[in-house]
Amino acid sequence: MFAHCGDPIWSQDDFSKCFQRDYLQTLFPLIASAVSLLYLIIQTVRRIATIKSAHEELQVAAITSNGHAERFENNSQAGTTDLPVLGDDDSERLVLKLSKTKTNDSCIQTNHPRGQQAVIFVELLAIIAITGVRCFALSESYGNGHRRVAASAQLANWGYILLLVLTRLWNVRRPIKQLPNLWYQTAWLYIIQWVINILIFRSAVIHPRSQQAQTLGTVEFALSTLLAVIAVTSRKGNRTIMLEYADKLEPSHEPLANLFSTWTYGWVDALVWKGYRKTLEIEDVWNLAARDKAAAVLADFRLLGKTTALTWRLLRFFKRDLLIQLAWAVASGFFTFGPTLLMKAFLEFVEDPGHTPVNAAWFYIILLALTSCVKAITDGQALWIGRKICIRLRAVIVGEIYAKSLRRKAAAGKDTVLGEITEQAAAEKKEAKEKSTKALGDDDPKKKLEASDSQANVGTIINLMAVDSFKVSEISAYLHFLWGTTPIQMVVCIVLLYRILGLSSLAGIIMMVLALPVNMYIAKQFTVTQRKVMAATDVRIHTTNEILQNIRIIKYFAWEERFGQIVGENRQTELRALRNKYILWTAAAGVWFGVPVLITFFSFLLYTLVEKKPLIPSVAFTALSLFGLLRFPLDQLADMVAHVQESKVSIGRVEEFMNEDETEKYDQLSQNNQHDQEDEPVIGFDHATLSWGGQDSKNSEGQTAFRMINMDLRFHVGGLNIIAGPTGSGKTSMLMALLGEMTLFGGRVQLPCGASREDIASNPDTGLTESIAYCAQQAWLVNDTIKQNILFASPLDDSRYRIVLAACALERDLEILDSGDSTLVGEKGITLSGGQKQRISLARALYSNCRHVLLDDCLSAVDSHTAKHIFENCIMGPLMLGRTCILVTHNLALCVPQSNFVVVLSNGKVAAQGSPEELMASGVFGDEIQISRPNSKGTSMNHSRAHSTANLASRMNGDANGQANESNGHVKGPADKDTAEGGEHKQTANARTEKKATGSVDIRVIQMYLAAMGSWRYWTLAFAAFALQQISSVGSNVWIKYWANAYTLKTQDIGISKLESDSNRTFVTHGITISSSAFSSNGPFWNLAMLKPSTASVSFSSASDEVDAGYYLGVYGALGLSFIIISLMREAFIFWGSLRASAKIHRKLFDAVTRARLQFFDTTPLGQLMNRFSKDIEAIDQDVSPVAVGVLGCLFSLISIVVLICVITPRFLIAGLFISLVYFAIGQFYLRSSRNLKRLESVQRSPIYQQFGETLSGVVTIRAYGDERRFIRDNQTRVDTHNRPFIFLWATNRWLALRVDFAGALVAFFAGVFVILSIKTIDAGSAGLSLTYAVMFTENVLWLVRLYSANEQNMNSVERIKEYMEIEQEAKAIIDDARPPGNWPSHGAIQFFKYTTRYRADLDPVLRDLTFNILPGERVGIVGRTGAGKSSLALALFRGLEADSGKILIDDIDIGLIGLQDLREAITIVPQDPTLFTGTVRSNLDPFGLFTDEEIFSTLRNVHLIEGPESGAASSSASPPPPITLTPPKTPVSSDEPPSDNDLVKAITNTRENTNIFTNLSSPIAESGSNLSQGQRQMLCLARALLKAPRVLVMDEATASIDYATDGKIQDTLREVKGSTIITIAHRLQTIIDYDKVLVLDQGKVTEFDSPWALLSREGGIFKGMCEMSGDFEALMEGAKKAEDKHKLVDV
Repeated sequence: MFAHCGDPIWSQDDFSKCFQRDYLQTLFPLIASAVSLLYLIIQTVRRIATIKSAHEELQVAAITSNGHAERFENNSQAGTTDLPVLGDDDSERLVLKLSKTKTNDSCIQTNHPRGQQAVIFVELLAIIAITGVRCFALSESYGNGHRRVAASAQLANWGYILLLVLTRLWNVRRPIKQLPNLWYQTAWLYIIQWVINILIFRSAVIHPRSQQAQTLGTVEFALSTLLAVIAVTSRKGNRTIMLEYADKLEPSHEPLANLFSTWTYGWVDALVWKGYRKTLEIEDVWNLAARDKAAAVLADFRLLGKTTALTWRLLRFFKRDLLIQLAWAVASGFFTFGPTLLMKAFLEFVEDPGHTPVNAAWFYIILLALTSCVKAITDGQALWIGRKICIRLRAVIVGEIYAKSLRRKAAAGKDTVLGEITEQAAAEKKEAKEKSTKALGDDDPKKKLEASDSQANVGTIINLMAVDSFKVSEISAYLHFLWGTTPIQMVVCIVLLYRILGLSSLAGIIMMVLALPVNMYIAKQFTVTQRKVMAATDVRIHTTNEILQNIRIIKYFAWEERFGQIVGENRQTELRALRNKYILWTAAAGVWFGVPVLITFFSFLLYTLVEKKPLIPSVAFTALSLFGLLRFPLDQLADMVAHVQESKVSIGRVEEFMNEDETEKYDQLSQNNQHDQEDEPVIGFDHATLSWGGQDSKNSEGQTAFRMINMDLRFHVGGLNIIAGPTGSGKTSMLMALLGEMTLFGGRVQLPCGASREDIASNPDTGLTESIAYCAQQAWLVNDTIKQNILFASPLDDSRYRIVLAACALERDLEILDSGDSTLVGEKGITLSGGQKQRISLARALYSNCRHVLLDDCLSAVDSHTAKHIFENCIMGPLMLGRTCILVTHNLALCVPQSNFVVVLSNGKVAAQGSPEELMASGVFGDEIQISRPNSKGTSMNHSRAHSTANLASRMNGDANGQANESNGHVKGPADKDTAEGGEHKQTANARTEKKATGSVDIRVIQMYLAAMGSWRYWTLAFAAFALQQISSVGSNVWIKYWANAYTLKTQDIGISKLESDSNRTFVTHGITISSSAFSSNGPFWNLAMLKPSTASVSFSSASDEVDAGYYLGVYGALGLSFIIISLMREAFIFWGSLRASAKIHRKLFDAVTRARLQFFDTTPLGQLMNRFSKDIEAIDQDVSPVAVGVLGCLFSLISIVVLICVITPRFLIAGLFISLVYFAIGQFYLRSSRNLKRLESVQRSPIYQQFGETLSGVVTIRAYGDERRFIRDNQTRVDTHNRPFIFLWATNRWLALRVDFAGALVAFFAGVFVILSIKTIDAGSAGLSLTYAVMFTENVLWLVRLYSANEQNMNSVERIKEYMEIEQEAKAIIDDARPPGNWPSHGAIQFFKYTTRYRADLDPVLRDLTFNILPGERVGIVGRTGAGKSSLALALFRGLEADSGKILIDDIDIGLIGLQDLREAITIVPQDPTLFTGTVRSNLDPFGLFTDEEIFSTLRNVHLIEGPESGAASSSASPPPPITLTPPKTPVSSDEPPSDNDLVKAITNTRENTNIFTNLSSPIAESGSNLSQGQRQMLCLARALLKAPRVLVMDEATASIDYATDGKIQDTLREVKGSTIITIAHRLQTIIDYDKVLVLDQGKVTEFDSPWALLSREGGIFKGMCEMSGDFEALMEGAKKAEDKHKLVDV
């Protein structure tokens, strides 16, 4: 009967004739052809349906002009179409002409395979020849029915292949789109047929039936070999490839690879060779394939929608890749047993050479090498697919986090701790969300879901992007172990064990089953511990991020040590969580080390003491080999479950962040496109009430968040609108409300915004778009050049750009800067002054083509004459004609008279609104405008703008102030495009490029880490632990050998051979070698027929009674117990050292960075710093130590193996030396490339960090401009740039692994050859040991190279951290020999004596030969143009700049000789940019608990943040006023006396009030003080400085954002501060006009220094000129005169 062979499949040296005829020649080929045909039918039907839908999709894509991001479903199915493709993708939409094409800054080049049609003709001829052979064979098979069936099946099979090849040939000339690519079908059929023909051909050679049959078999084998060679050496698909040369990057070679190159990673050779010859730079790394780029991956992923949890959506998206990976993993699981089965068969031949022909031994040894190679290929492909999934998964996670960050709310009351949400809370949140979804569109606030008033902070988001995304993506590379390799190996091992040990194996199996719950419990605890670790890391990174963001204020206040203690406490919490994780890991290691010993012990106990069976070598070491083999899937299972749990925590954190509440901007503004009767857009509010909190949310103390209440107004479109009011009245909040950034409780917001900037068409007449430009109060800049910040991705218009520079008074600044407009602004514009940053931000808004411009107090950061220039030439200039300008300002005298509409706010309500004439007539502005009105009487907006145009034109001609267009050889302003984008820009761009080391890791880096772990005593003990563990492992195996030997009769050498052979196999079983190869620990058997209980046991039965099994079992148990204990001690010892190193290195890094000079922070982006403190520290915490342990483990294993081999087969040392040299050569190629790629990957993380930080701080500005898409594209580009070195690093890793595995297979092959050739002189035991240890040697060399490389890559993190531990430091904090007196400074006298300083040695001095004296208690104002050196002088006082020459004395003590901490704690500064920390009012004012509540409240009263106890009326704009009679909003407020700014508080018309958060010291302060206005932040910073009661106080524009009335009151307070020397850098001349002295700086020199009155009396003086240009000259003269008279009275 067909396919029913009664004989065994294998007989001595060949397959049975029945098996060959019915299976190899008939059944297997027919099954292959049938599967191929079925697949073709399914794919053809699918393609017909897909093509139909694709045409419809193409039409939609053409309309939307965005078809590149929307690809149909089967794009990812490589190899299913014969159409030209881009990269490895099959897509109908990428069909291009076969020529170079320029598309989207990328060059598309076609690449044709060699002999595309000739190859098909060769295939056709070979198949015709084979068909002829099969026809002849069929004709010769008459009379033999079985042979005739086989011949007919073979003919049918080749006929089917011939049909496929003919169709392929037709398809080349006339493509049939409905058919998939048939090349893959023919290629696999060729390979399958070739494998079958090899076996048939071997049989024909060793057992020839006839000369004719042998000849036919040889011809067919030769032709099928030719076809197989063509299949594996021709390009996959035999198709034309479209290669994309984007950004001058070479495309990946993978799409050009053939099957052989794909399986062996030959396509990586070029990159490895390039990396060997030179240091790789990012430009040398190939580009990603089109389907792996972030934009394409995200576009495809988002097509799935958000219907399920993130985990299931990811699994659904990657299902095809995961299934392919699973298929390779299953194949690998089966091939794992191949080498071991073949090895057993080979050793049986050695035991009894006469029973088996020698050709069978050659067959076994060849197959052993081949199956090892096949297993290596299957392993490699599974891991490589996993890495491809990894980069795509990371692109999805990072892209979604970034997109969510662009949609996050602008402010929140408190921080969310991700990962701490309970299951119950998650269920409640899900239920609430469902209810909210149903209630969508319901305007009743009572029915809406209560919104959360908390969200993740910046540190948490950076941690999500840096660590969580890595953990989630990393798991994909190894997921196939969990559901592919491990189950296969476990099932097969258990079956084989039962066949060998019988019922005794159940003991071992039961032990494994009992160990599973323990492993699962440990895995569950891993989840809990990992969640705690991540939460602690979030807190540390957030605190570190905030400290580094605010490092200047921390240095000014000498708080480095105190904040270091806070970070240290956070770090200790994190390390405690890590310690618990390591304890768990050690416990898990105890289970992993102990379970195999216990399994072996109990199995052998039952086998020898209960069943009374002899433990002969073949049974003992066969069972040990299987138990060892089973240990690895169990280890992998527990390890993978732990990693999956870690990833589950991370993906839960990501999803929790993704589910946070988002901005309502798009909902509020998307449908508000109303127009008035003149068809102008409406801008304003319709009875709108908005809040910074969520719906009905309250902060922790029950106080409601700040609200804008019942606003009903319309701004004047096309004109100037002013928003006025005291500090904290809600001016910025009104702009935020207009932009949709606040929570809307009721009413409507009207603004023509909400659409993307790219979707809005410009007006053909004006060139303007109905969109928004926004200039924030705290200027936001990206870390790019000045020019790029102004252009903001708009096209360059030279003339417009020059006008903008002139209008924003930036020309002189660009002259001063070395690189002009190509100067890098640095992180948050740190290299620029506050005024420069604000004017660049203003220039960006002015240059844009947005019709509606929102300016938030942009005049406060500049001096008075610059403010006047900006108002006249920018806000009222020619580029603002026809544009709406909504300006928040305190400079009412300058701005209100020329405005069209004015809104006056107080405490979140509209106090007054109307035309400027109506409000000025009502006296609502007080005397301030009334005094200045004569200077601007009779002016009109049109006249002013015409005047401004003329003035601007004169400036353009170079007449104003004698300015020229060129300075220092650089064109200031636009320059030409080539200059801007070429030399200068390129040079400055390089300044921000992160450095990377070259060559091998410096030995000093390794020494530093080892020293951090412990001293030489520690390492002596550590090496002793490794050695003892190895000795105990070998001892256990040697004892088993003696035990089994005891059963062996002296005449039976076979038993000894098996004992020794299998004994050495179990060496790895109890060792620590990390292994994936079958040789090291794997090995069931050649065939199930051989697994019956050994008949040899009968011959040993007489000896079993004489052997004391209990004795041997007891000693084995003792040895196993010692192995477990030593292993646990080693794990605990190493992890203890790792924690010690982590703590020490982080502390040193933090101290080094916080003690660095301020110039370091000016040139180092925050992203680079955070890269060190997040990913690199995480690598040191969790990666460096385990890999280093693996390296040492492999090293000790190699030493023990070399010793054993020397004892057993000394001649193998020659082969071992040769193989070691081969490995060394392979390793050298790999190490150079991988080292550089790892460094590049580390460096390319920083730009992602940097962009995340920039985006999170400027998200309001980005959304206002509608520029989210561009920033998303930029993020995707950065992710791609990071993924490039990452994926090719793993490509080189696979390249190495495969070559080392192949070399290992050759070692095993030649070892077998040596045994065969020496069969008469070598015994079986020696042969088995030689072969087994040779294989173990190569395996350990492989892992030593791998782990050493991984260790070098991990040491890259240590290297990068060490780089920052060695940066230039500031002077010592405390100099014991030069400490000032405890009460210093007791007077506050300051003396500059010939003081000169510069920022860097290669730059010109910024302060030159300064000499002046400030008397104790004097108040001195410092003024000067931008770049005059005002802020540099303040920096010099705090020794942010060190003196080149001269000195500064404070109370006769040279500040250059004392410690920085003594200096900075003694004097105080209030910086221009207010710096606040996440926390409470108290924690910001008194971070270290040094003051009482009363002292803090007293200081808050002094800065007028809360009202004084003696007054019943409110003295602060933020305090609640008494309710008064309601007044219609549009009616001007009338009064008999002109009210002051604070009188506006009494004019509030609504009944609902905002509470003053400063009355409660526990009121929360959000990150960077984002829940306060800029003015409130400045007042809080001022209060923090005054709380110290400083003897010397420096104020750098400390009140620039505070209204004039409150500023006046603060100055009154400062006048009352007795005994303090106050130095004020001011743009508001009114602030310093009554000071004792004014210091005028120009180009770093003192030009004037006298009392204000004396300077105003000086004809032609600089200070007098500044006052005249301010527009308030009379008021300033009067103020100076009063101060002079008062001073004279005091003197008298």
